Amino acid sequence: MLVREAGSVTVAGLEKDLGISPATARRDLAVLERQGKVKRIHGGAVTPGFTQHEDSFQQRLNEAVEAKKRLGRAAVALLEEDETVFVDSSTTAYYAARRMLAGAPRFTCLTNLVPAMDLFSTADPSGASMVGVGGIFRALTLSFVGPCAVRTVESHLADRAFISVKGITPEGYLTDINPLEAEVKRAMIRQAARPVLLLDGRKFEQRGFSVITHVSEVSLVITADARQAHIEALGELGVAVKSV
Repeated sequence: MLVREAGSVTVAGLEKDLGISPATARRDLAVLERQGKVKRIHGGAVTPGFTQHEDSFQQRLNEAVEAKKRLGRAAVALLEEDETVFVDSSTTAYYAARRMLAGAPRFTCLTNLVPAMDLFSTADPSGASMVGVGGIFRALTLSFVGPCAVRTVESHLADRAFISVKGITPEGYLTDINPLEAEVKRAMIRQAARPVLLLDGRKFEQRGFSVITHVSEVSLVITADARQAHIEALGELGVAVKSV
């Protein structure tokens, strides 16, 4: 089933992929919902158990702090002098940005996260530079999203991207709560030569309903406090994994 593989489907996507009418797609999704196999949302459906609740940036910033700090240190250790790096709107990537400014070699950061932008207001201009990605402001996540943000990301190329997600499915699909956030993350992964996915152990137990991309699209996964079974599962998908 498409929704089981991807975590979510849209009526428009089913119409295009299966060659069926929107009415047929909605009727079939309604049947599957009555059978308990999907949960209907506006414009499509998600697998039961996929969360639609989104916590604020400030709330997430104080969760799994030590794991996020370890992930940030490991990510920044990869940077070489004069590299460019996308930093997404996750709190894990925020900790990486803090670490970058604490002692990374010269670099350029491209980010849509306002708290990460704020870090550069007191940074040494000789060692770090920043490109702010603007767009539609989301107060909940303190980030910029939307078509303008995506176009800005797509107009740049980066050596790396530091990305985190709401969760990863057993099949390896990276997911987020908000589809606009997912679009920006997807663009950053696509425009980076070596995208790095940062996952603490909780990410294997939770999922959003907006699919970003498959984990095979990243060059490295760094995990912290993840179960060995989850690490091995990533390896079976052909992904390089480092645990910290």
